[in-house]
Amino acid sequence: MIPRYTRPEMASIWEPQTRFKIWFEIEAHAADALAEFGVIPKDAAKTIWAKAKDATFDVARIDEIERETKHDVIAFLTHLAEIVGPEARFVHQGMTSSDVLDTCLNVQLTRAADLLLADLDRVLAALKTRAFEHKMTPTIGRSHGIHAEPVTFGLKLAYAYAEFSRARERLVAARKEVATCAISGAVGTFAQIDPRVEEHVAKAMGLSPEPISTQVIPRDRHAMFFATLGVIASSVERFATEVRHLQRTEVLEAEEFFSEGQKGSSAMPHKRNPVLSENLTGLARMVRAYVTPAMENVVLWHERDISHSSVERMIGPDATVTLDFALVRLAGLVEKLLVYPANMAKNLDRLGGLVHSQRLLIALTQKGASREDSYKLVQRNAMPVWRGEGDFKTLLKADADVKKYLTDAEIDEQFDLGYHLKHVDTIFRRVFGEG
Repeated sequence: MIPRYTRPEMASIWEPQTRFKIWFEIEAHAADALAEFGVIPKDAAKTIWAKAKDATFDVARIDEIERETKHDVIAFLTHLAEIVGPEARFVHQGMTSSDVLDTCLNVQLTRAADLLLADLDRVLAALKTRAFEHKMTPTIGRSHGIHAEPVTFGLKLAYAYAEFSRARERLVAARKEVATCAISGAVGTFAQIDPRVEEHVAKAMGLSPEPISTQVIPRDRHAMFFATLGVIASSVERFATEVRHLQRTEVLEAEEFFSEGQKGSSAMPHKRNPVLSENLTGLARMVRAYVTPAMENVVLWHERDISHSSVERMIGPDATVTLDFALVRLAGLVEKLLVYPANMAKNLDRLGGLVHSQRLLIALTQKGASREDSYKLVQRNAMPVWRGEGDFKTLLKADADVKKYLTDAEIDEQFDLGYHLKHVDTIFRRVFGEG
């Protein structure tokens, strides 16, 4: 995490004070359950809460203890004992460090997911608003970067809306999958602690009991979580790349908002660069980079090793913080995106009607020409236009072989732009569920 790409709401989830607060809550809820089952005195559980519930943990002190113990959880428990007093001997009974670490990590990931879901909601709202605004704004559809057939700019935004809707569904599923709790002891057998303690802690922390843990919660859950973040990042980059292409000088169909006083280049005062979209492309690369180590974390020795630990200390904060920043930036980009319908119309007409070539092909086949012959007739009139040597409609009307099948009026009919947009309403109903 670096401040430039960090929002405070997400960063606070990963701050040491937050982590130690969650550690304490896990230990204190476990103490409550142990007291309920008669393992420790009820007064001890009450004292643990009373002494430390509102405590501000001394991060420097914990770090100092860890430098000696070389163990982060022991360092925390030692500091907790300094706050709680003698009743601290009842903390952590029958538990292992991973019970605290893994349950805490999953609490943090679920909280991070909640923020990301809110980010996605903002992105979706922006896309929907702009999609309906430009529902019938004609523009050229491109394949391989080359003019193909007409679409609308609203459809481009609807594509993105549908994609981010799927992203949201995946994140909801990933959140549910990672929202588990393990309080099962040294190798996951509950030998030293009652399984009901795990159930109690899970409910108190908003999690579900892990059906079977070893000393750790299985990391396939986390791999899917980070993989989901990676896919969302790819969707961010897809939209950002579209904006970058549309903002190119030769295209200029849409453009990032350029604020008063903003400067695009230290050397060239005229520049208005797609810096937000380019930034989003880079951030997406970083989020995806965390997916592979998350996958590799699935493979641990026997009941547990800690090869995953150092990885998660980095990818947990970094992936969620980075994607959070990217989604908020994307939402702002969409909300303020400058759209140029006149340039879209200009580009749409740039090839002199060639975008209607498929309609001519179909019309010829419906009048009796073979598909092969129809393709040749259309292509031989299209290629001169491609080279700037005439008008497509004029050439077709002058072609005797074409005129064997189509009258001038029938040729004119194939150049109707509205024909290509007749099912936009249907697509919008499928995407947005409304007219």
